[in-house]
Amino acid sequence: MGRTSTVVVVAGLLVLAGCSGGFGGVDGDGTATAGPGGDLEIHHIDVGQADSTLVVTPSNETILIDTGDYRDDGATVVDYLEAHDIDRIDHLVTTHSHADHVGGHPTVIESLETNGDGVGAVYDSGVPHTTATYDEYLDAVEAYNVTLYEVAAGDRLPLESDGLEATVLNPPEDGTGDDIDANSVVLALEYGDFSYLTTGDIAERAERRLVETRGEDLAADAYQAGHHGSSTSSTDPFLDAVAPEVAVVSSPLDSRYGHPHDEVLSAFADRGVETYWTGVHGTVVLATDGSEIDVATEREGPTDPEALLERKADAQSSLATEPNGGERPRADEVRPSFDSTPARTLPR
Repeated sequence: MGRTSTVVVVAGLLVLAGCSGGFGGVDGDGTATAGPGGDLEIHHIDVGQADSTLVVTPSNETILIDTGDYRDDGATVVDYLEAHDIDRIDHLVTTHSHADHVGGHPTVIESLETNGDGVGAVYDSGVPHTTATYDEYLDAVEAYNVTLYEVAAGDRLPLESDGLEATVLNPPEDGTGDDIDANSVVLALEYGDFSYLTTGDIAERAERRLVETRGEDLAADAYQAGHHGSSTSSTDPFLDAVAPEVAVVSSPLDSRYGHPHDEVLSAFADRGVETYWTGVHGTVVLATDGSEIDVATEREGPTDPEALLERKADAQSSLATEPNGGERPRADEVRPSFDSTPARTLPR
């Protein structure tokens, strides 16, 4: 790490033609100027109480990590891909099988396979879930004959981009039973001097194991807060190992679960972590040339975690006055059985 961080906040989300180039500096009138080619871009798409992250490599290879909640049915992600002229996902990473992470998988796969250039391969922890949403995801993989890999710690995505590595740090090779969250795919990206970490919904026990077994591999300049900013994740030992300069939280401003939890925002504040929250900032895009980081947001907002705590308190106060406390249905539509699609093992 130890590099200079440059932050660019724009009033409207930048649409990058063909997803090439990236973000540069800011000229005298406050508009973003084009940066040099060869940037790595990480788009944290605002999908509400869910996750979806698009990675565009310097050679325009694409990695899509999760696809949002089943109630949205992939619409937000498909629209985002179309707006950025992306008609192929080379690597679709399923961090885990919960419906707020795989909810858009069937639609995204179908859309790209029928209207675009398809999906290169899907990567999964191999731990299934008994929901209709997960079943439909597997059905789409089978219907379009998409290669499905079961991944474990030590695997690397087969990227064509020079200088970029995407390494799986979790689940462990010997597995951790059938706990869906604990087996979330943890993915570390390295590009030049820049590093990025996303952890799905792993909680304290899995974080502790990763600190003990992969501690040196966890350090990251940018970190997507685990489990939407829940206090079950981003524990102190884990944050000490990651030591991020920038954090991104994916959850709505009026999260029914109170995400991000106060403890996590306070922990970020104690460590001076520049924090972006999709509920406040909308879609958040990181771009780096391997040295500096530029950040573009859909909406302006504070990045001081203490200020975000205040925004959260105001939002939660308003939510408490709504009928039924603003309570919404749970994400998982339970189905008693599913048919598993055989997965290949990723070559090492």
